[in-house]
Order: sequence, then C-alpha cells, then structure tokens
Amino acid sequence: MKKPDFQIPHSPHDVRLADYDPGSNGGFDDKDDASTTLKSDIEKLDALQDIFAAQTQHALLIVLQGMDAAGKDGIVKHVMSGVNPSGVNVYSFRKPTEEEERHDYLWRESKRLPERGRIAIFNRSYYEEVLVVRVLPQLLRDEGQAGESSKCWEHRYEDINAFERHLTRCGTIVLKFFMHVSKEEQRSRLLKRLETPAKMYKASDADLAGHAAWDAYVKAYEEMLSATSTPWAPWYAIPADKKWVARAAVGGIIVETLEALDLKYPEPSAGRRKLYASLAEQLHAEKD
Repeated sequence: MKKPDFQIPHSPHDVRLADYDPGSNGGFDDKDDASTTLKSDIEKLDALQDIFAAQTQHALLIVLQGMDAAGKDGIVKHVMSGVNPSGVNVYSFRKPTEEEERHDYLWRESKRLPERGRIAIFNRSYYEEVLVVRVLPQLLRDEGQAGESSKCWEHRYEDINAFERHLTRCGTIVLKFFMHVSKEEQRSRLLKRLETPAKMYKASDADLAGHAAWDAYVKAYEEMLSATSTPWAPWYAIPADKKWVARAAVGGIIVETLEALDLKYPEPSAGRRKLYASLAEQLHAEKD
C-alpha cells in the first residue's frame, strides 16, 4: 500500500481537521507492519545522526504540537530511542516563568535552538502562543497588542513564519508535526490517566479543561495550520488515534528528511591525511 502524504498544503490554505482522519492506518497494513518499519527507521536514524553530527552543516528542529494526550511524549520516547542522546535535546514548554513573561513570546524557545550538527525537540513550542492563548485570551501577554479585536493573531503568524524562514536560511531544518487525535480517543486516554494508578501522575485539571473546550481548540488549530504551513517549514498532520501509526509515520518523515540531505562524513584535507598516515605508522611501530 502506498504511504500517504501527511504534509499539509502550504498557506494560504484553509485547513479543516475534519478532512484528516485521526484513526487512519497511515498507509501501514497493520501494527506489525508499522512496528517493523519503525524498527528499521530507528536503525537508519542512528546511522544518519552520526553523519549529521559530524558534518555540522545543518541543525534539526522537531516541533511537536497536538491536543492533550495526543502522544507527543511517546514520539520522543519511541522514535528517538535509537539515537545518541548526546546529540539530542528535548524541551517541554509549559506555563511561562515570570522572567519569560517579561520577554517577547519567542524568546524562551530562541534560547533552546539547536546548533549545527544537533537535534532539538520542542514538546509544545511557541505555537502555544497562538493556540492556548487564543482559546484563553486572558493569558495573552501585554505586548502592545489588543487581542482578538486587533491583528494580534495575524501578526503572530507573520512573526512565526519569518522566524522559521530565518532559521531555515541559516541551516536549520524545521519539521513540525501536528499530532491529530480524535475527541473520543482523547477522552479515553484522559480516563486512563484518572483511573490507572501508574498513569495518574500525568493527569491535570488543564487537560480536562482543554477537553471541555475541544471545539475552540479545533478552530484555533485550523487557523494556525492554515497560516503557518509554509514551503520552508511545512506542517505534517499525523494520525494519532493509533500510537503505532503516529510513531512510524513521524519516524519515516524524519529519516526521509535526513536522507534527502545526502549526508557524508567530512573529508580530511591532503595534509591531514598525510599526518594521519604518519601517526598510524607510529602506532603500528609500537608492536615491534
């Protein structure tokens, strides 16, 4: 079966989440097929990351967004399980601190951007500033903007697009994954958090409030995805009702992206090769 194209069309484009099936198999035959594919991609990712780190020509920023309980943590745990942890940083952005609130809304994420040769994963990101703040406008920081009655959101979309354009022009690859979970599946996962002792630590009042405001979040996501899926930093709508689909789909996209770079280990200069040959001779001579 041909794998579907998860990429959301470039803006301007009106995105309707109803057009994307969160329960899709994502082109995989079954769970075993997806698991086999993911295992293979994890092995490929391990090798690709080694060359990626050695080459130091690009950085990779992975942005994970989605409703509560959409499986973002699981993506980090399972898809990135085979990579060298010394080359990856994972950041979860929650409620801004007092210091962060005194800066512009892109400041705290800007400090966590990956350097060339490294991978950074944003579990939630600056997109919260056009999502949760859109649904709960009382959280909007006073930045000379008047909220819903002004062009606040339009300006923020422009800022984010320009920010990501700047990153890509400077060598950072931006992969953005919208974990598309259905309301019923979210309800089921939230219930498991409330009723399973080993999962209770994940439960929060905010999750339940978010579930109650489902329609408002859908509207905010649709507008955000419509405005910020760009040629330089597209969004991918990942079916997330089946965790095995989501993990395999994300893993495949990351591997395809890195393979497209045609990565190669840096070639030493003729002078360095000559030096290395001399040093190797010295080491061989130690056996005598």
